[in-house]
Amino acid sequence: MGVMCGRYGFIPEDNFYDRFEIQNRLERLETHYNVVPGMMMPVITRNSPKKVENMKWGLIPFWAKDPKIGYKMINARAEGISQKPAFKKPIRSQRCLIPTSGFFEWKRLDQEKIPYYIRLKDKKTFVFAGLYDVWVNAEGYSLKSFTIITTVPNKLVVSIHDRMPVILDDGFAEIWLDNRITDINILLDLLKPFEEDKMESFPVSKLINNPANDNSEVIKPIKIEKTSQSSFLL
Repeated sequence: MGVMCGRYGFIPEDNFYDRFEIQNRLERLETHYNVVPGMMMPVITRNSPKKVENMKWGLIPFWAKDPKIGYKMINARAEGISQKPAFKKPIRSQRCLIPTSGFFEWKRLDQEKIPYYIRLKDKKTFVFAGLYDVWVNAEGYSLKSFTIITTVPNKLVVSIHDRMPVILDDGFAEIWLDNRITDINILLDLLKPFEEDKMESFPVSKLINNPANDNSEVIKPIKIEKTSQSSFLL
């Protein structure tokens, strides 16, 4: 079983701040087609009012001795999340949304792994459910970092991978951000597979495999040719 979700894209629309009712503004809101673990990316929180700030992808628990643990914490499985040492505090008071335009996963075909881009049909930007934490080193430097929550796949994603990120529509996103909600069962009930009929997927170039390729070429649909079966184009 592979990691999920290990790559995503963020192509902000002109109305990004208004779309998510964000009060502040980042110095720069950058487009990234190929987001990899360890990058600083926009994360939405709500501590009255709702705001966006850059955090490092790969959650570093506040109690961690070594910040490198973050590379093992890019995802948090929804199952049992409230009991895991790294996540049981954040799920109660440090929930966040990760803006995205789509995510990548790799499907095994014969001896190859073919990358697929998966996105929503009707929204150019949407959000993953996430958690964040604040780690402070010996010198007093603090670093905020986040993890993307994953769940079982829906009927669209299951043909590609055995996990998918938790996608929240606008109403569920508001509930997830509301720190007044302390009932863990209400929160856990949000961490379900998104509706497959609102999503689409297509194969893309292996250019995505190289983190240096952070451009629109990595999300262009490609034709898959299989030697034993007919070719198809999505």
